[in-house]
Amino acid sequence: MHKELEGPNARKRMMGFVAFSSLLIVAILILSFLLSDSNLRLNAASRNLPPSFNHWFGTDWLGRDMFTRTIKGLRLSLAVGAFASLISVFVATIMGICAATFGKTVDAIVSWIIDLFIGMPHLVFMVLICFIAGGGIHGIVWGVSLTHWTSLARVVRSEVLQIKNAEYIQISKSYGKSAWFIANKHILPAVFPQIMIGFLLMFPHVILHEAALTFLGFGLSPQTPAVGIILSEAMNHISTGKWWLVLFPGLLLIIVIKSFDNIGEQLRILMEPASSHE
Repeated sequence: MHKELEGPNARKRMMGFVAFSSLLIVAILILSFLLSDSNLRLNAASRNLPPSFNHWFGTDWLGRDMFTRTIKGLRLSLAVGAFASLISVFVATIMGICAATFGKTVDAIVSWIIDLFIGMPHLVFMVLICFIAGGGIHGIVWGVSLTHWTSLARVVRSEVLQIKNAEYIQISKSYGKSAWFIANKHILPAVFPQIMIGFLLMFPHVILHEAALTFLGFGLSPQTPAVGIILSEAMNHISTGKWWLVLFPGLLLIIVIKSFDNIGEQLRILMEPASSHE
């Protein structure tokens, strides 16, 4: 039993952490739509200004407001993370269920594919897929999503192997139901909680790797307000004392990543059968 669940108020505290993290992410999304794009225009009179009440995160070497750039960049990261995570979860679910329900041959093929993807250098594989997909947002989404499904596929496969011999599934087989019917009607609903937790825990990794790809200059134009691009550009100016160009975007990126990680981890603990009675 988890120590985090000990005490009568532990569950309320954990739900409070989840609610706070969720509100923080929602607030960033709402703010990204409220901030005016006019703050992203070039302004020679406001170049390299330090943080102030007028510019909370300062301005860059082109006079653009760093607070606006950072918030809108995080919105892009969240959007890419959502699409990439959904694709990864879909691939992982299909692969995991097929490996566990369609015989030893399919299981061996899926396991070989998983080992192949895991054996490839992670960042190199993402860059390669990004280039094959044509770059841009689409290339980043495919590059990130097709390299993050393997761990969840193994979890789904393990869960399915544990429940595939359950009595209600055997009854469905005795009635002549197909393997696809059993997977869709019985197995998928049983593993859905693990899939959702896997999605939430995958999200921070996807966002981090999206930022890494944009930091390296793959896929997006320099004018795009992406956190990776912001940090990459700031590296050329930090040696001149423009510390705010790196500190605030990097700090907010870490906060968003830790918020998603906190949501996924807390929900994983709360949904475990061993803690259901607490």
